[in-house]
Amino acid sequence: MHRREHWLLVLLLGWSLLAPVLAAARTPAVLGPETASLDLAPHVRYLQEAEPRGEPARMFERAQAGEFRPLPPGGPVFGFQRDTFWFHATLLNRNPDEPRWLLVQKYPLSDYVDVYLRHPDGRIEHQASGDRLPFDSRAIRYRTPNFEVRLPPGQPVELLVRVRSESSMQVPLALYTPMAFAELARDAQLGIGIYYGILIALLVYNLVLWLWLRDWSYFWYLFHVGGFGLVLFCLNGLAFEYLWPNSPLMQEWCVPVSICIALAAMQQFARHFLDLEHRWPAANRLSVAFLVFFAVMGVASFALPYRISTPIVSAAVFPNVLFIVIQSVVMLRRGFEPARLFLLAWAVFLAGTAVFAALAFGLLPKNFFTEYGVQMGSALEMLLLSVALGYRYASLRTENIRIVQETNEKLDRTVIERTRQLRTAMAQLGEANVQLREYSRRDPLTGVYNRRHFHEAFEQTLREVAGRNGCLALLLADLDHFKQINDTYGHLAGDDCLRAAARSLQEALAAREAMVARFGGEEFVAVFPCADAQEALQVAESVRMHIHQSPVRSGKHTIRMSISIGVHTVTPGREMTPEELIKVADEALYRAKGDGRNCVRHSMSVA
Repeated sequence: MHRREHWLLVLLLGWSLLAPVLAAARTPAVLGPETASLDLAPHVRYLQEAEPRGEPARMFERAQAGEFRPLPPGGPVFGFQRDTFWFHATLLNRNPDEPRWLLVQKYPLSDYVDVYLRHPDGRIEHQASGDRLPFDSRAIRYRTPNFEVRLPPGQPVELLVRVRSESSMQVPLALYTPMAFAELARDAQLGIGIYYGILIALLVYNLVLWLWLRDWSYFWYLFHVGGFGLVLFCLNGLAFEYLWPNSPLMQEWCVPVSICIALAAMQQFARHFLDLEHRWPAANRLSVAFLVFFAVMGVASFALPYRISTPIVSAAVFPNVLFIVIQSVVMLRRGFEPARLFLLAWAVFLAGTAVFAALAFGLLPKNFFTEYGVQMGSALEMLLLSVALGYRYASLRTENIRIVQETNEKLDRTVIERTRQLRTAMAQLGEANVQLREYSRRDPLTGVYNRRHFHEAFEQTLREVAGRNGCLALLLADLDHFKQINDTYGHLAGDDCLRAAARSLQEALAAREAMVARFGGEEFVAVFPCADAQEALQVAESVRMHIHQSPVRSGKHTIRMSISIGVHTVTPGREMTPEELIKVADEALYRAKGDGRNCVRHSMSVA
């Protein structure tokens, strides 16, 4: 008696554990009058078979017997699996006005999807779809497998779905009314259209830039955008829908091959953008090894089974993008400033791709952000990369201009050296041939005329003044304690001071039709018409005060400058050569220096 009570207790306990399972298995998914769409995940149970030997009738019986299990917490996402998966649910349509429904498998890359409907009278209907069958096998021409199911109102109908696939096993099932599905398709196509609209805009924009600038970074960027756009075109099922709807074999090849193309494109773009060949040769060699691997895998994907090639190339996304991030970090630490935006772009892309790949391997649940993370990440990444390209071009252009400016300072030495340096500058900067004439007259640092041009123009000016018996003021100015500025704040701050001094001279003499030139080092010279020596002194004093009262901002520093000026007035009646006039003004400048600097002194003679 005691033993009988014991077994009775065990049976009751077992039934208490099994009853909810069996009840859940038989609880139908109710489609009410207000239901337009229904996610079947809460109502679906599944069974995994290592060998696809189960017949539909037998699987219906096993589902009724409670052998199917609830979906895992992450939903119907199982990673790369070779097993056959069965999914079972009971459907009850309580909407008498809507007997026709669309069952949608919202993952486009499933190979074989078989749908079985068992009606109360025992009749079983079968439909088949998937990307191993022609695209026309689908009830509606849409990028994911879909089936038209008829659910008589008030009658429970059992749904059994069998999925076999060498791709990632993702089986999100949902039911839609025709109207709800039309709205779903409209919204989905709008989102995809916006994404590809961004890609096409970036392609056209950067294609124009490449054709205009002939910078190969833009070409490899186009290769990257096009390659990744092709990947998503395949992953979203659009390639099967629009490019090869009657070729399941092409659909099988396109995913691993397009991934290889995209990975090779992004590696080549990063390699060229960061100039690894010159800046980091060791990383450049590893980058080339990546390119060879992707080329080999791309070719091998035509022969390897999908279940082998796709997981390999999908897993290669992580080390490939991670290596690009490492390249960016190292280049940024080495002072390559364009790598900052480049790093940000790839970090965003890595996050989106990691989420998408984790979903493919069953590591994350399927939701809006995991399903479309790669689209969001890649769109933002491509926008940031386009900005980074523009920044890189501007940075290199600025660097090239600086190189030209430094080169032009040496052009005064000899005609031969000038010619050689000009040819180097033309090779470094394609547009330099348009600017060379102006550069030869201007000081490259300050923008005012250089010494050579001043000598030529000053001689002509003297002849014109002599012809009309006019008066001319010659100012020779020298920045005070300029070496101390360089030693204290650095040469870049010294350059800022020289530019500010030249700008102040031009502003103070703007109304005088003056010719301002950099005479050498921190010395400047200016010539302008005047009435007499007193006016020349007044103008020189206004120049001195303007410079003294205009502090220079250089980085975090505020630098106050002063300037010493020697003035000589050229009057009619006495002829002197330009060299003699400059010498007289230079003597006045030395007197200003000797009198404590930051002052103006006139020559003691009248010419």
